[in-house]
Amino acid sequence: MIGIEGQPVLTAAEMRAAEDAVIATGVSVDTLMERAGTAIAQVVRRLAGTNEVLILCGPGNNGGDGYVAARVLAEMGVSVRVAALSEPKTDAAKSARAGWPGAVETLAGAKPAPILVDALFGTGLTRPLDASTTPTPNRSPADAGAQLNPEGSASGLSWAPASAGERSVVECLHALANAAQLSIAIDLPSGLATDSGEALSTPPVFDLTLALGAVKPAHVLQPAARYCGQIRLLDIGVPTVSQAEIFKVPSLLSPGPDSHKYTRGMVAIIGGSMSGASDLAALAAMRAGAGYVTLLGDSQGPPHALVRTPFSDHALANDRIGALVIGPGLGRDDTARARLDVALTSGHPLIIDGDALRLIDPDRIKALKVPVILTPHAGEFDALFGKSNDDKITRARDAATRANAIIVFKGADTVIAAPDGRVRIAQGASDWLSTAGTGDVLAGAIGAMLAAKLEPLEAAAAGVWLHGDAARRLGAAFIADDLAEALRSARAAP
Repeated sequence: MIGIEGQPVLTAAEMRAAEDAVIATGVSVDTLMERAGTAIAQVVRRLAGTNEVLILCGPGNNGGDGYVAARVLAEMGVSVRVAALSEPKTDAAKSARAGWPGAVETLAGAKPAPILVDALFGTGLTRPLDASTTPTPNRSPADAGAQLNPEGSASGLSWAPASAGERSVVECLHALANAAQLSIAIDLPSGLATDSGEALSTPPVFDLTLALGAVKPAHVLQPAARYCGQIRLLDIGVPTVSQAEIFKVPSLLSPGPDSHKYTRGMVAIIGGSMSGASDLAALAAMRAGAGYVTLLGDSQGPPHALVRTPFSDHALANDRIGALVIGPGLGRDDTARARLDVALTSGHPLIIDGDALRLIDPDRIKALKVPVILTPHAGEFDALFGKSNDDKITRARDAATRANAIIVFKGADTVIAAPDGRVRIAQGASDWLSTAGTGDVLAGAIGAMLAAKLEPLEAAAAGVWLHGDAARRLGAAFIADDLAEALRSARAAP
């Protein structure tokens, strides 16, 4: 098993193309299925111990992987049973089913086992598991984590025998997962849309998902990601490349003997009508490692290392400013508009956040001749670029091209996109970040990274990583002030 940090992210079509390229060299589909099933069996064997394993097999190649895994596990001496939704449909899956020497139970009649392996449907699912169900909205992780009772409401669902047709596929899957000590999904939990991250049906929350060959968007996009549990990658001998990658720990340099405050980077924050927000951004820039932070506005108070000065054209005419942050607490009045106009003509690299995103349009951003990083949450993104039914990665990419800027599309599944098509995707953020001011902290952290001369996409990714790591260190019920302070510990880690 391989961790997914830094791994490429492939859509369903890209994964098929990668597999087709391998097949074109003479490797058969059956061989790829044998590799996948064997890799699955090796992981399940290590995790199952002496426990019985139940593998649920679907009609396609994901089910074929399950049949191979069952056969290999049996050869290893593991007690394993197979239950199928229907007969296999593909040639490779039929061959894999023929290789399984044991009985095949019906999904509806299968009794639980301590270890459950879901190989019903993986990459490429386009419809709900049951015809009567509708796609799942982006609900809270707490609600999404609940199992379903037969009426579809959140509660525990215990296993009970059922004849075919008496219980839906989703209900069977929930009941078996609820009864298992460990649940493992193959490639994706059944019911998830690979590319969009939509939950076409509501699967149980799995303990572990084994991604076959490559990470898929649904592993990291919400709401799908919340059902995957821990995600590990299995190598099946298919080379993969993509412009989209999962975040990895940034390589951030520590100051050396020749460092001084300006070599570490100078960040300027433009204040506005809500001084607390700009104060948070400034504190975050300092704690993320900037050597000099100045707050241009009317606020007062600690920390004393923060250089507070009234806003003026002269204050911005400092060629040592490596990043200019505007938006946190800016307001939307005439004063805010005037300050934004000055910022846009300052010639400094920009991080545009919060209120400033409501006062600007993509064409004006595209005309700028300096690096620009935009940090919208979903509402700000819709207001700036319009609503769309496209997936989050596609929307972020399109926005980056349209504005010729780095887009940090914030959320529980933050996606960062560059105009050249590169994408960085964060793994699940702390749900406790859903509190006022944390976006201001992020803007300041990214400002520190940009002022430190990181390439803009990597500066944005490093800021998001530090922000997420600081939140993880804090645990529950923190506030934005705590988060800004915790950046210091996060910054010391890479």
